[in-house]
Amino acid sequence: MNTAARLAAYGAGLAVAFAAAFATAAAVVPESAVTDRQNGTTMKHDAGHGSAGADGAAAAAGHGAGTSHAPAGTSLSAGGYVLSAVQAPSAAGGTGDLSFRILHANGTPVTAYRQQHEKDLHLIVVRSDGSRFRHVHPALDVTTGTWSIPWTWDAGGSYRVFADFRPAGAAEGVTLTRTVDVAGELRPASPSGPRTVDTVDGYRAELTGDLVAGGQSDLRVTLTRDGAPVTTLQPYLGAFGHLVALREGDLAYLHVHAEGDEPRPGQTSGPTVDFAAHAPTAGRYLLYLDFQVQGTVRTATFVLDAAPDGHH
Repeated sequence: MNTAARLAAYGAGLAVAFAAAFATAAAVVPESAVTDRQNGTTMKHDAGHGSAGADGAAAAAGHGAGTSHAPAGTSLSAGGYVLSAVQAPSAAGGTGDLSFRILHANGTPVTAYRQQHEKDLHLIVVRSDGSRFRHVHPALDVTTGTWSIPWTWDAGGSYRVFADFRPAGAAEGVTLTRTVDVAGELRPASPSGPRTVDTVDGYRAELTGDLVAGGQSDLRVTLTRDGAPVTTLQPYLGAFGHLVALREGDLAYLHVHAEGDEPRPGQTSGPTVDFAAHAPTAGRYLLYLDFQVQGTVRTATFVLDAAPDGHH
């Protein structure tokens, strides 16, 4: 299936949004400000993925029309749902569980979900400087509505926790977020300019294509190892590549899958993975690509600047 057909089949495009790329932890948006900011609407990889607006109806209208590209994941409440306080070890090196609940506006827990990309809920955790990225899938206790996963913080700092999910019966997916402060030594990642090549465990990932604000951008990642093309990419969450994107400044969020047909069981691919991206504004974006080879998921990180339309 070509790009145009896939976009039509799934409800379309990608609103890319990006984290404080390689800034210091002090650059994180205060949670009070985050709480006041409501999710916007976004074109989705599929009809049920993304965020609902604060009033729900406006968000649904935006998704149905496919005309809005406001970023998602900047609020702890949206579309009639609330992300509870996040319980986790308070200091780096401590062990325990990270847990939380998704609540209805009346305070009752959500216990039934509709899968997106093969999971009921995607949990993204990243430090405010763009480092320490993790994409995991906690377990749900349906009796209490509590999501939990064993957890240890590798380093101190201020972290953003994103819950990306779609309640059963909901017309749209929702992305909610909270800030978690972790005690411990903090060594912020050094500021960095655009980066289109990353090497992870001997795998070299190169990103080609330009981001243009306000329009669709075609991006391609090519994977090699020891100079040879990697042709053994395995499906991960229903695709051969999975992208999480965070925008500098407001830490807005969205994740999408690669372009192309959904993989068949046992199918492999490579060395390229294609994406159709829509950057809502000019500015700097950080992209995290998850890919799987021989049963191991690895993450390559890229930094791109989106140029204003007509200036690329």
